[in-house]
Amino acid sequence: MKPVVSLTGASLKFGKRTLWDNLDLDIKPGEFFAVLGPNGSGKTSFLKVLLGLQELHAGSVELGGRPVERGSSLIGYIPQQKSFAPDTPMRARDLVGLGVDGHRWGMRLSSSRANRRIDELLELVGATDYAKVPVGQLSGGEQQRLRIAQALATDPQVLLCDEPLLSLDLHHQQAVSALINRQCREQNSAVVFVTHEINPIIDYVDRVLYLAGGRFKVGTPEEVMTTEVLSDLYGSHVEVIHANGRIVVVGLPDATTHHHAEQHELAGEAA
Repeated sequence: MKPVVSLTGASLKFGKRTLWDNLDLDIKPGEFFAVLGPNGSGKTSFLKVLLGLQELHAGSVELGGRPVERGSSLIGYIPQQKSFAPDTPMRARDLVGLGVDGHRWGMRLSSSRANRRIDELLELVGATDYAKVPVGQLSGGEQQRLRIAQALATDPQVLLCDEPLLSLDLHHQQAVSALINRQCREQNSAVVFVTHEINPIIDYVDRVLYLAGGRFKVGTPEEVMTTEVLSDLYGSHVEVIHANGRIVVVGLPDATTHHHAEQHELAGEAA
């Protein structure tokens, strides 16, 4: 099976700081791929490279066997959860509609066909009941379901997820994670899921890219999320405990800025 995402000798730097160097990575269709690491390690920058918004310092990146370009229809993108203002007049179905034909100017070529597709997407993510409700009146979890529907509008080969669970309660974390995994398994989309915390998606993840201190490790969660690997990446002792199907990481350096497990997570990323 040919990879849908391929990086060869990829390096990314900001000034004198290296985020990663000489990264060779193939992501296959239907693979759930998690990107983890502390703030400033380059997780969001990794997504920007795949979106064509950030150029590599060295090496190459391909999407579907071709060089990455901005606005590719092969990609669906789910951003971090940020609430709409309460008085935002846009309805839920209008937000989803932006993913269906928001790239076109003027009137819809086929309003009925677009509406059918919007209805399909709303049903897919369980948002039919609030299709006509203004988005500002919806909960964070409901809004994030709409962003997923919007991202799936083009039947993407690659679904990029930038901290999509931030600020969501446990119930909505589980629901959003399950929706994304369903797209991966049933539609054979590759999922690239950036997160601080692997536990909400631990049952779905096939492989992990862990970024820290300008270095990286790629492998299954069992291979990467170990005391030995994380201690080596951070250059100091980090204890990894596996218990009841969850992973607890203890002793991450610089705990004032690097959050994990049950700690509060920062909303943005420096890199």
